[in-house]
Amino acid sequence: MKILFTCGGTAGHINPAVALARWFQSRDPQCQVLFVGADGGMETRLVPKEGYEVKTVAVSHLVHSISLQALVKNVQAVCKLWGAGRSAGKILDQFQPDLVVGTGGYASYPVVKEAARRGIPTAIHESNAVPGVTTKALSKVVDLVMVGFEEAVAHYEHKEKVKVTGTPVRPDFFRYTRQEARQALGLEDDAPLVLSFWGSLGAENMNDKMLDFLEIYAREQSTFHHIHGAGRDFDIMNAALRQRGVELKEGRAEIRQYIYDMPTVMAAADLVLCRSGASTLSELTAIAKPAVLVPSPNVTANHQYKNARVLSDRGGAILMEEKDCTARRLYDTVTSLLEDPVLRGKMEDSLRAMGQGDATERIGQALLELIKNK
Repeated sequence: MKILFTCGGTAGHINPAVALARWFQSRDPQCQVLFVGADGGMETRLVPKEGYEVKTVAVSHLVHSISLQALVKNVQAVCKLWGAGRSAGKILDQFQPDLVVGTGGYASYPVVKEAARRGIPTAIHESNAVPGVTTKALSKVVDLVMVGFEEAVAHYEHKEKVKVTGTPVRPDFFRYTRQEARQALGLEDDAPLVLSFWGSLGAENMNDKMLDFLEIYAREQSTFHHIHGAGRDFDIMNAALRQRGVELKEGRAEIRQYIYDMPTVMAAADLVLCRSGASTLSELTAIAKPAVLVPSPNVTANHQYKNARVLSDRGGAILMEEKDCTARRLYDTVTSLLEDPVLRGKMEDSLRAMGQGDATERIGQALLELIKNK
């Protein structure tokens, strides 16, 4: 069997495809996998690290504004798309896949569309609550549309094609119980653990707020543990805290540049402060971790806010918009939740009801059925 995955732009598009590739190869070691992404995209770095070959097509994103400059860029993007279609055709000729799966990103469009035109079984997966431009367009030509949230179904014209599967989560997130994870981190007391991070690279505005948060934390001699992932602002945050005279008690609070053991830290956490990208929310629901979500306001179609609303409306998370988020309000929300185990228990129950930890299996089986039927 030969399977072509096409994805890119963000880790949230790439990771589900990698999880599915591993699932197929665990069932059939002879299964051949090829990835297709965009020239210069994150996928050209991440996918080879996972041991897979990636080929690229030249695409560029559309500009959602009204101006002469935007018009010029969009005309260039359409011209590139035509060329990308020809490149996609050559890749399909060479690889001869039995199945083509798109998991998001502009590179998915020309590849999946050309595969559908040729009659190759095609499927797309949308992890966000509201479909992106690429997924919405491709939903009209593919054989199967898979979505992460029940709320997403209403946004598709051909609902008969849509299947709610959840979003694949790495097996590492299910390795430890809370207590086992705490032991792995060397936490020997019963004090709760708060985990905060604002994306793999961090977010400057939110990290500025976290400086104030940590100053309040130190001043009020807080007793909960706190691990914060600062991303590229790691050195800046440490220097700023020293300048303010803020000392974080060793073994109680720490700032990390990057949280490499995220599955372990998240499993140990009692509360998570984070953005609301689809992959992160899938992880939170899969292991039922209450969260305070501060959606990024700088994403297409405000999709992180819409993702966060799904969890907050069901009682699994607190939604706090960045424009309303202050260090004091965030700190008070954290302490209030930590002091209310009954409420956190209800949040866990809500998340557990939403979680689909078997999403990879469900998607894999749906794709096998698609190949069989087509």
